[in-house]
Formats: sequence, C-alpha cells, structure tokens
Amino acid sequence: MVNDASAPVQPPEPPRTDAGLLVAARPLGDAALLLDVVPGGVGELLRRLGATPPSGVIDLVPAARTLLVQVDPRALPLARAERWVRTAAASVTPPEDERDEAAIDLDVVYDGEDLAETARLLDMSAEALVARHRDARWRVAFTGFAPGFGYLESPDWPFDVPRLATPRTRVPAGAVGLAAGFTGAYPRATPGGWRLIGRTAAVLFDPLADPPALLAPGRRVRFREVEALPVVRAAAPQAGEARAAGAGIRVERAGILSTIQDAGRPGRASIGVSPSGATDRGALHLANRLLGNPAAAAGVEVTLGGFRAVAERDAWVAVTGAGRALSIDGHACDPAAAHAWPAGATLEIAPLTSGVRAYLAVRGGVDAPRVLGSSATDTLSGLGPAVLADGDVLAIGAEPEAPIPVGEVIPFDARGFDDLVVEVHPGPRADWFTAAARDALYAEVFTVTADADRVGIRLVGPDLARAVAGELPSEPMVPGALQVPPGGGVVVLGRDGPVTGGYPVIAVATDAALDALGQARPGTRVRFRHARGG
Repeated sequence: MVNDASAPVQPPEPPRTDAGLLVAARPLGDAALLLDVVPGGVGELLRRLGATPPSGVIDLVPAARTLLVQVDPRALPLARAERWVRTAAASVTPPEDERDEAAIDLDVVYDGEDLAETARLLDMSAEALVARHRDARWRVAFTGFAPGFGYLESPDWPFDVPRLATPRTRVPAGAVGLAAGFTGAYPRATPGGWRLIGRTAAVLFDPLADPPALLAPGRRVRFREVEALPVVRAAAPQAGEARAAGAGIRVERAGILSTIQDAGRPGRASIGVSPSGATDRGALHLANRLLGNPAAAAGVEVTLGGFRAVAERDAWVAVTGAGRALSIDGHACDPAAAHAWPAGATLEIAPLTSGVRAYLAVRGGVDAPRVLGSSATDTLSGLGPAVLADGDVLAIGAEPEAPIPVGEVIPFDARGFDDLVVEVHPGPRADWFTAAARDALYAEVFTVTADADRVGIRLVGPDLARAVAGELPSEPMVPGALQVPPGGGVVVLGRDGPVTGGYPVIAVATDAALDALGQARPGTRVRFRHARGG
C-alpha cells in the first residue's frame, strides 16, 4: 500500500480555471483542498500561502504538481479557504531570493550498487552521472513516503530514471537514490525501489529536533562528493518527552497487536508524518468521556482482543469499541461504562468475536512518551512508543479535573460491526474514471480483504474503469482517501497511511466512516453512499 516514488507517466493537463499559479482547486474530503498548480509553480505557491495563512489552516503539503491545504472547517470553511488560495495564487509578488536561506550541504560517497547500471540506462559513464548529480542545483519539492524523505528536483537534472522492476525489501538508512525526475535519501531503513547511487551519514529526520526534518520543502541542497563518511553511532529508539514517575498498569498478555494511541499528530504531513492516532477515534473519545478524561488522552488500542493486565494501583477504567467481553478479576463488566479497577486486580479483554479493535482508557490517561506532541504509535514510520509486549509497565497520568460523569448520554457503544454503509465525498480525481465506474462505486458491493491494517484497507469489488490512462505524479493524501490502483480494487488509506501517493482518489470517506472501516473484518460487505452535503 506504500508507493515511494512518483510515477513517470504524466496525465493530461487539466483545463486552466484561474489566472496566476492555480489551475484548479478540488476538495479532498471535507477538510482539505487539493490544488492543481502550473508546472514549476508549487514552490512559489507554497511560499505565498505560507506567508499569509488565515486562522484555521492546519497544514500546507506540497507534492510534484499539486499542493494540499488542510483546514479545520469549523474555523475556516472550504469555500473561504478557496477564496484565500485564489487570491494568493493570482497575486503578483517578487521572486524568492535564494540567498535568503543557505543551502544544506550533504556529504555523499558515490558507491551505490545501482550506480553503474543507472549510468548505462542514461547512456553516460558513472563518473559523468556523479558529476551531473553533484553539480546540479537541488531543491526539496515535497516530502513523502516516510518522515523526512525529501523529493529533490533540479532545473539541471532532465533525466527520467525508472524505478527498479522489483523493489528491495530493505534499503539502508542514508542511501541516496534516483527515481523519475527526483533524487532523495532514505532517513531510515525501509523497503524501496529507487536506484541507489550513493550514501550519506546526515541525520535526515530527528523527531526531537526543531525542525525534525532536515530536508523540508523549499530548502536548497548541495551534494558534496567525499571519499569516506564519519562513523555515526546508531540512533536510540524513538524517544519522547519524559513521563511521570510511578507505574499503574502491568501488561501480562499484549495480544496480537496492542499499541498506545491518542488523537495523533495532525498538521505534520508536510514533513512526511502521518496523522496516526486511534483507528476508531469515536471509540477512544467515548472511553475518555466515560472517565472524565480530555478527549485526546492516550489509551490502549487492542487488536482482536486477547489482552490481560494487572492494576498496580487503584484506577478507573472503561473499554469501548469492539471490546464486548470485559472482565475484572473474573467478574463480567459492561462495555462502554466506567468501572473501578482495584490494585492487584486482573483485567481481561477476551478475543473479539465482532469488530477488530477495542479501546482501553484509564482515568488520567496512559502517561507514555510523546514524539512530535503525541503518544501515538505510528506503525508505518516507527514514530512513537513501541508496540506493547508482555511484561510492559504503563504509567497513569495525573487525575483530571473533571469528575467521572454520573450519567452518560450514550450509555453504551451500540454500533454494529457487520456489513457497513460508508459515507464518502467525491474525490479530487473522480473525473479520471468513467461515468459507469462512478455509478458502480455507489451501486455495487465491495468486500474487505485480509490485506487490512492501520496503514490501509484493501477492498475487492466491481472494476472501476478509467477514463484517463496513466498514473499521477505523487500527490498529497489524507486518511480515508479511496485510491484505485491499476490492479483493481480500492485501497482506503488508514490513520498511519502515507502522506503522498500516486494512485487517483475516486472518493474520500468521512471521519466517522473511517472509524467504522477500522472495525471491519475480512469478508465484511461495504456499500458506499454520498455523504450528506457531499
């Protein structure tokens, strides 16, 4: 579900609808605008928008030919955001002075395992390829694929380099590669299909630094050829802000996959960091509400149940989502209700028979290390606390000011987790599909496959035929985007999904619908319908 390079095929130019830098503005769900920008204009439009952001703008995310404006629609409705964008795009401003910000120098040893073969593909010697790459004037166009992975472009680099036919299962951190018209360096060891021409020892992403990404969009970069690199001690596991002393919960059985989750890291997609956070936001918010916690307090997301823990001090707890079979010291407890959890007592969430994820919240919240402002475990990027393991001990945060509610408006989590009706907004690339395909999206049934996790959910269903051939250059994505890859089916991006992608988005699920999809088991039948107001 992860695509780490722009596709080389260019789509037809959309019709020009505005003077200046903007070609078209298209909604991407109900909280973002995807802007088609004139060739070469993304950096300039990013500069203009970044200089005059109104209240309500959450993030500006550039890509190859597009720019995403993420907003809080309660503070900045999309219609007002579009007026602001069009005004900035049509304005006349002096060109950016490249001398205002010094270029970043990256020392590179040009000994990559694909260097010779790439040179042959470009009909030049390896020495000539190195010289062209070293002497080009590079600028970070956008960030995607992984936190801190910058896509660098240059007016001095006209080469369209094809990706490897079979991506590597592991590319080492610091590897410098080429793909399409871009160069980039891998911040951490990941799979990847770029052609490797060298390596650098630079720290490309450090979540504790300010800024965390060395290669932020717009920065100029120079590559310096060196004979050897300094020896860099391996980085420690992702750390975070210190947590309070004092344990509260000892995990005896973590189950298949249990992670710490909260409201996530919104507003950091421009440096390649996904929002992450609880897959079923509504369930975690309800659990916190039952205990008088702030809505964003961290809890434990338990996948498929089979979780057991012991309280090391007196606590109050609530379990929501798919956690229907809850017991404390062998006594059955109602789900979606606050319960006393005495010190020494054992809490168990039985294997789930319906739905996928249960949420365990404790009064005061789980006090876990914070990375970039959040305790969420991001399974794609590796940010945040490690996946929970047997024997882990979790601290409990300070007592909140609000009391435990005496009565609750929603007495229990009554949602079913069987067949789903999923509300979606039309996607920014819906016009890439035939009218019959757009009709089929809403008329036919799709089925959840076993290829489903926090990164994305693959559905099989009717063929959604294209009206436009080829693939998009990489463009920004949001959780809930319905991508349609060439092989068929639909991939719904999850909370840990990549922040850019190269497949057209036919629709975007609402936030509540994405919660529901996060509880869908393989075999669940899904029908899409137009969101109210969409």
